[in-house]
Amino acid sequence: MPEYLDRLAHSHRFQNFVTCVILFAAALVGFETSPALVERYGTLLHVLDRLVLAVFVVELAVKIGAQGARPWRFFKDPWNVFDFVIVAVVFLPIQSQYVTVLRLARLLRVLRLIRAVPRLQVLVGALLKSIPSMGYVSLLLLLVFYVYGVAAVFLFGKNDPFRFGTLPLSLVTLFQVATAEDWSTTLYTQMYGCASYGYDGREALCVASSAKPLIAPFYFISFILIGTMVILNLFIGVIMNSMAEAQAETEELAERERSEHRGKVHPQEELERELAAVERKLQELQGSLRAVAAHARARSSG
Repeated sequence: MPEYLDRLAHSHRFQNFVTCVILFAAALVGFETSPALVERYGTLLHVLDRLVLAVFVVELAVKIGAQGARPWRFFKDPWNVFDFVIVAVVFLPIQSQYVTVLRLARLLRVLRLIRAVPRLQVLVGALLKSIPSMGYVSLLLLLVFYVYGVAAVFLFGKNDPFRFGTLPLSLVTLFQVATAEDWSTTLYTQMYGCASYGYDGREALCVASSAKPLIAPFYFISFILIGTMVILNLFIGVIMNSMAEAQAETEELAERERSEHRGKVHPQEELERELAAVERKLQELQGSLRAVAAHARARSSG
């Protein structure tokens, strides 16, 4: 029985069926966002949701049963634990006031597509592997933001209190500049002064206009070059490197599973192999006897 369940769990038809059910579950959650559909087809949607849940429970039962006498091996895979938690949350005794939590838990079913699509698993694995390295890059980026943020308060705080009046405002503005969102307005306000540019409708805040035509371009261009084009590209480099490592680990794991699968030979298949080997030996023996007989006839005729 465990061998049959193992073949069923790893069969392409079963996996494709589960993937289709996950997509259907995602569509159901989307339908429930429409009050009109819920009011008209609420009962049908509830029944379909129960059917989806039943399919997920059967899938878990098949995968756990495939482990035979050692069902705890199912939980050694983090993705299996993830699937189990998503299904188990629905059975928790959640009261009516926490129905939103239940709906959000059902929404997590959509994330099971990560498990269903191997390429998505590689991407998620790469992101998780890159977290330690990204932490150091984030620290470097934070230092750059802090240095430039403090400098902006000193340089542009009086001229542009709306954007650089305090350190928190300065950091938010720098984040906007790093995303290249209307950063030219911020630049020109510092170049020409708030009395000449950028403070239309906020004239009351412009009490100390000060133009900095040389410092402002150098400041913002250097920040964009360092903060956006260099450091943010480090994130991409770290993720790409982690993705290559995750891909190599995935291929190694798949090769190991194929080797283990080849090592698990069914008794009937083993018997057929032994019979085939015996048959080959008999054929070789018959060939040798024919050769000896032919040689003996040739000597006797000679």
